[in-house]
Amino acid sequence: MEAAYAPYNWQVSEASEYTIPIDNVQGAYADGYDVQIAKILCKALGGEPVAVKQSFSGLIDSLNNGQIDLIIAGMSATPEREESVGFSDPYFIGYFGLFVKEGSPYQNATKLSDFSGATVLGQKDTMLDTVIDEIPGVVHKNPVDSVPTVFSNLLQGTCDAVTYNTENEKGYMAQNPGIVPIHFAEGEGFKQEVAANVGCRKGSDKLLKLINKTLKGVSQEERDQMWDACLDRQPA
Repeated sequence: MEAAYAPYNWQVSEASEYTIPIDNVQGAYADGYDVQIAKILCKALGGEPVAVKQSFSGLIDSLNNGQIDLIIAGMSATPEREESVGFSDPYFIGYFGLFVKEGSPYQNATKLSDFSGATVLGQKDTMLDTVIDEIPGVVHKNPVDSVPTVFSNLLQGTCDAVTYNTENEKGYMAQNPGIVPIHFAEGEGFKQEVAANVGCRKGSDKLLKLINKTLKGVSQEERDQMWDACLDRQPA
């Protein structure tokens, strides 16, 4: 995991009941919704979870090279990824939106077509980038490696808007003063949903079956409670 994608995952310097160690960063720990799912799954698998911090774009290679055992990092099961990774049922489903800089000429937009001609940025190798193509006439800016870099570009004025996961709207606004969410009219926003799935190596059918069985045993109420708690704990 990136350990920089709150509320899914982030890095802290102190251990707690919510954290797991980050194997390749001395004295660091990971917290977040992905981490809570990892703890539940590893308990069912009879192991202790340990995070490996790395870029999102390198996760699939690390999985298939044997450097990590599972991907639990807010990754969605796309057709392209499914060619090389086995994916679980979703453990979270969210939605996409757009942020603009305060005072932007696009601030009062109500539909995606209002962004025709706008330069829009997303995160590399994620649906936050590919979903941009739903915007008619968009200028699709080359993606960047991390969510913090996405927001940095917006605040620096190198793009007109950026994509984000709407379930963490308040968190992103707290972390990035000066950004404004676009509230689309009903039916005028992004059509695509975003699911987070656990990734394992192709052919791991027995493991995948156990993962899905374990996830099925986590009620929606419990998932919502974990998510809300992560929203409260995530760094400002």
